[in-house]
Amino acid sequence: MKNRILSGTAVIIAGLLICLGPQFLFKVCGPALSHNGGGPVWMKCHWSAQAEIGIGALLAAFGLALLLSGSRDIRTGLSAGVFLSAILALLIPHGLIGGCPMATMPCRAISFPSITVLGILLLIISAGNILYLARTRS
Repeated sequence: MKNRILSGTAVIIAGLLICLGPQFLFKVCGPALSHNGGGPVWMKCHWSAQAEIGIGALLAAFGLALLLSGSRDIRTGLSAGVFLSAILALLIPHGLIGGCPMATMPCRAISFPSITVLGILLLIISAGNILYLARTRS
């Protein structure tokens, strides 16, 4: 019971931070003005933040399912889903979409390091939960 509450709550919080953090807490760069007067041009980091909304929401849903599920087998599968989703959350800013080229931009200085820390934390939590559930099963 204690494992279910701790792991589920931690995944929900981290998922919500990945989902909402780049929008509100550790914001990515704003739009740039186009040179031809065509309106704002969104940077790559904006699209990375948009992708993280979906990944973070999925992680929060996995966390809620971890919190509500009583079956060890289902929680093991959910933890594997958290592990794989955390890898995807890390890949979005560090390769799949990326961000601004300058290291001093808000996305590279604040947003992406925050997502990296949260992603690594989720990898550790989910791997630890898988090992714990496997060990207590026998």
